[in-house]
Amino acid sequence: MAEKLILASGSPFRKAMLVNAGLDLEAVPAEIDERAVEAPLADSGVSPEDVAAILAEAKAVEVSKRRPGALVLGCDQTLSLGDKIFHKPANMEGARRHLLSLSGKTHQLNSAAVLVRDGQVLWTHIGIANLTMRALDPAFIGRHLARVGYKALSSVGAYQIEGEGIQLFEKIEGDYFTIVGLPLMPLLTKLRDMGVIDG
Repeated sequence: MAEKLILASGSPFRKAMLVNAGLDLEAVPAEIDERAVEAPLADSGVSPEDVAAILAEAKAVEVSKRRPGALVLGCDQTLSLGDKIFHKPANMEGARRHLLSLSGKTHQLNSAAVLVRDGQVLWTHIGIANLTMRALDPAFIGRHLARVGYKALSSVGAYQIEGEGIQLFEKIEGDYFTIVGLPLMPLLTKLRDMGVIDG
């Protein structure tokens, strides 16, 4: 009998990815203030990859304290351009600024997954993808955002690669699942190794 996995997230994208892969899971959103967890890391020299892992771990540990004995998966994703970390834009003007900043450059998506049981970290993995955005005309950015609307605010980069956002790119290096927010292949391998899913 496969063990039920607890997903420490309210993300419908991550839940759908796991359900589509055949996992039995329950979503229990973590009750943490992500910006408060991240604030002390800002000037500490912690890499954007490690920030994603620290946030994913904080989510999983918080939920695991409420669900004794359960295997909990925490996830987080950061978008970095050099040392600068981007967060989800607060409004359409923020989305426009994100796209202007990323235009013509290669940015990195860092997707962390952490498995925790009873507050103990069992496994951590960070998947990395490099995405090169083509040089975007500011007027095109305005038209693009008008077409996609508020969906642009639901992702850290102000784009959905699985939708019209794919038109913004000239080159993508990395795993599709990592890009949409969860390093799924390494996670499935670990769950098989742990006997959580049939292998």
